Amino acid sequence: MKKSLKTLITASLLTLTALPLVACGSSTSKDTTGDTIHVGILQYMEHDSLMAARKGFLAELEENGYKEDDKIKVDYQNAQGDQANLQTISEQLVGKNDLVLAIATPSAQSLATASSEVPILFTAVTDPLSADLVDSLEKPGGNLTGTSDQAPINKQVELLGQAVPGAKTVGILYTTSERNSEVQVEEAKKLLEKAGYKIVLKGISTTNDVQDATTSLMKDVDAVFVPTDNTVASTMTLIGELSIEYKVPVIGGSTDMIDAGGLLTYGTNYEALGRQTAKMAIKVIEGDKPSDLAVEYPETVSLHVNKEMADKLGIDVSKLSVTK
Repeated sequence: MKKSLKTLITASLLTLTALPLVACGSSTSKDTTGDTIHVGILQYMEHDSLMAARKGFLAELEENGYKEDDKIKVDYQNAQGDQANLQTISEQLVGKNDLVLAIATPSAQSLATASSEVPILFTAVTDPLSADLVDSLEKPGGNLTGTSDQAPINKQVELLGQAVPGAKTVGILYTTSERNSEVQVEEAKKLLEKAGYKIVLKGISTTNDVQDATTSLMKDVDAVFVPTDNTVASTMTLIGELSIEYKVPVIGGSTDMIDAGGLLTYGTNYEALGRQTAKMAIKVIEGDKPSDLAVEYPETVSLHVNKEMADKLGIDVSKLSVTK
């Protein structure tokens, strides 16, 4: 019979109270009152999509009876996009929490190397297989499972053709160190070339590269495709300003990225994705093993248009539609 995290925590606390006190003044990293479940959260960096995923995750937990500072204790950490911070934070989180949420691929990869036992749920991860997080999507096999944010790029390419019918050259802006971006770029390049577009790739390393790279790209292309890339997402306001200056629309990415400076996407709602991940976390808290929970894809994917940006670019988006 499987035991839930709540049962295991309560049993451990009862065992501890029965042991003799051998070191007065010693302390643990967790509270030892009640059956509070300690949930760690490692967010890769600060931008709207990742924050929305975290907000949705916590909101769904609360609506299902797992309220912060009541049934659960949340330890939230943000690596601020610094790879050097990830491993240190990961080791701290798995050392003092019963379950950990990884937001974005780099966070999930770091936590995966920090523990093979603590249950880890991930979200905003595009391709868990190529990131070596799971053995398979149906049977993850280890201590990690969660939700992918992968949206149908073929629909984004279809919409690009409708919104910018005269486009011949499409630029792709992405971060070369993000595996999640590389996967999307490979797919987008294939689909765009099949649709007859000439492709110009522009890779960046940090946010410091964005202005020069985007400016250079927009001088040579008719539209820009961006994947759900963390570094790009964190600079979408700047990219949006350049989009207006050069009259080059930005397609793709997430709904939050479009709101910050893009034109349109057929993409993922990250708050809904966070809620979807929380439902999986609740299953783990109540006794399921991550190894047995299949990776899930977004349940909420939709056409999302920044009408203000469309007006500034002089693009008619009134007749956009996506084939089923």
